[in-house]
Amino acid sequence: METTSRVGADGAPSTVTAEGVPATRRTVDGYLKAPFPWYGLDEAFTGPRWLMHVTAAADDTVQHGSTGHGEEPVVRADAGAEKARFAVVVTVGNSPVRHSDDGTGVLDATTVSSAAWLAGSGLLDCTWPPQMDHTLRGEWLNQQIETAFELADDLGREPWSTLSLPVDGVPVDFHYRESEFGWVLAGSAPEGVHIGAYGRGMSAYGLGFAVIGDIASYENENEDADRNGAEGVTGHVNPDESDSRS
Repeated sequence: METTSRVGADGAPSTVTAEGVPATRRTVDGYLKAPFPWYGLDEAFTGPRWLMHVTAAADDTVQHGSTGHGEEPVVRADAGAEKARFAVVVTVGNSPVRHSDDGTGVLDATTVSSAAWLAGSGLLDCTWPPQMDHTLRGEWLNQQIETAFELADDLGREPWSTLSLPVDGVPVDFHYRESEFGWVLAGSAPEGVHIGAYGRGMSAYGLGFAVIGDIASYENENEDADRNGAEGVTGHVNPDESDSRS
C-alpha cells in the first residue's frame, strides 16, 4: 500500500502526510493536472462543496486528492465545540508498481487499501478529542494513524463490513467501518480509480458518488462560502443519524 507526502492544490509543498483539513482556501490548478477524473458526491447532494488538496509525485504527476461536502470541519480542542456535518471524497489514481522518485526503492501499486488509509487518516486529522492538549494530541494522532494504516491493510476483517453505494449510477461494494470519530469507506470506481471517503454528522448509507463534471465549480463554491458562510446541508443524506455505532 503506497503512501506519499501531500502538496497543496496550487502545487505548493506541504509537510503533512494525512488527508486532513488545510489551513487556507484552495485553488483548482492542481486538480486540473490530474490524469484521472475526480469524484465527489452525486447531484442528490445539494449542500456546499469545496476543494481540499491534491498530492503529486516529484515529477509533478498528481496521485490523489480530496473534495469536501457539507460544513467544512474545524479542528478544535474545545469539548463543547459543535461537530461539523461533512463528507470528504478522496480520489486515488490507479498507479502500477514502479520505482520511487529517488530510484532507491519500489513503490507498491495503488489499491483500495490506499484509499482506505488516506480516508482513515483524513478523518483523524480533523479530529481533536476533548481535554487533550497539543502535545498529547500529536502523540494520539500518530498512534491512531498507525492503527488506520493497519486496518486499511486488512479490509477483509472486522471492523470492516460491506456497503453498496452507487458510483455513476452503478451499485459498487465498498469496505465500510465506523468509530467514535465518524465513518470511513473505500472502493473502486468503473473509471479505474479508487475512491475513499470519510465524514461525520452525515450518514454514509444514503451517499452516491459521481465524476465531477467541472472541478472548477468546487472552487467557485469556496469563494461563495468565504463571502456568505455555509448555508446548510441538504440532499439524500441524513445529518441527524449517529455515526458512533461501533
